[in-house]
Order: sequence, then C-alpha cells, then structure tokens
Amino acid sequence: MELTPSKVLILIPAYNAANYLPRLVPRIRHSVPDSDLLIINDGSSDNTAELLPTLGITCLENVPNQGKGFTLKRGADYALEKGYRHIVTIDADLQHLPEEIPRLLEKTGRSDIVIGTRKITLRVMPFARWLTNNLTSIIISVFSGQRVRDSQSGFRLIATEILAQTKVQSVKYDYESELLFQAGALGARIGEAAISTVYEGSHSYINPLKDTGRFIRQIWKRILL
Repeated sequence: MELTPSKVLILIPAYNAANYLPRLVPRIRHSVPDSDLLIINDGSSDNTAELLPTLGITCLENVPNQGKGFTLKRGADYALEKGYRHIVTIDADLQHLPEEIPRLLEKTGRSDIVIGTRKITLRVMPFARWLTNNLTSIIISVFSGQRVRDSQSGFRLIATEILAQTKVQSVKYDYESELLFQAGALGARIGEAAISTVYEGSHSYINPLKDTGRFIRQIWKRILL
C-alpha cells in the first residue's frame, strides 16, 4: 500500500517545550515536508503558549495540564476527525530525531503500529529506564502476543484505523502501554524501526512510583478480564 504523504499527521505533545520547539519544527518540516504538524500544549508553565503562534502550524491548548495520555488522545481524536490515515507521535524534547521519521513511514502497510525502537542497553540508557523498559516490554509482549522491544518509546507511527477501534482510558504516561495492550488484543500488527538513543539535555516528567503503579493496574485489568 502506497502512503499518501498529505494524510500523515505529525503529533507533538508539548509540556514546557519552549527551548526545543524552535529547533524541532524546522527539522520536521525538512524531514517530512509533505506531512501536517499538530502541537498540543499541555498546560505548560513556561512560555510555550506565547511561542506557538510564531511557529506557523496548527496548535491546540490543554488548560490546565492534563497529562501526556490525555494529550495523545486529543491528538488521535483530531486525526480521526480530519481524516488522516496515520499519525506519527514524537516527543518535543529532541530525544527523538525528526530525521528518523521516514524510518517509521517506510513500514506503513506492513504494520499497524510502528514503534521507534532504541538500543536497550546500559551503555546508552540510564539504569532505571533500562530496567523499567525491559520489564514492561516483556509483559506487554506476553499480553499483546507480539515481540515488543521498546514499549516505552513514544516515537510511533499509528494507523488511525487502530485508534478508532481502541478505547484507551488512561490519561497519563500509561496511555502508550494501554494502547499496545488493546491493539495486540485486536490482532494489530506491531512492528519496529531502529532509532537513535538520545538522553542528554532533557528532563523526564515520568514519576517512577506513580507511573509504575499505573502500569501495574494495566496488568491487573488484563488478568481479571
């Protein structure tokens, strides 16, 4: 199946991302010039809101902060409403290289969800993230029935057909895990594309205790079904 470039939406959930967006947006435009961009500002406390009108792209605002999952759901609803066939989700903090978006797009037609997969090794990944990612990836692989190597990667290509069929309830960081659980249960094809591992110069807003607890609740939901 040939991809129609104009039917791909690049979705950027942004929270306190004013330092990154002026660099990120031009790089996305250069890498995938035929795609549309949508930034959703999730109640940032920096000057992200003031910056957005200067970027010349479609922007939405969450007031107040609602969480990454809520933001991704809002972007998914927008993509469905506007008739996009696929969305690419990419973090705003430059931990995902926009130049690698074409690697995900190349998998269109072979996979319903393509996960940008990093090297999960201690040489390039902090220990806490290495451990959490390995454990969650194993569990999601079991429940989805497919090998998922980097379940915590937010760099993804997703067919909107899958978004229309799933009913994800999570509004925090466990949204991405619940989507994989549900997509796997639907028989969606989950693929991967190799991407770079970048951690320098960015701050993680993940709360290890709370977000691990949310993931555990996701597991119990599947066990009790």
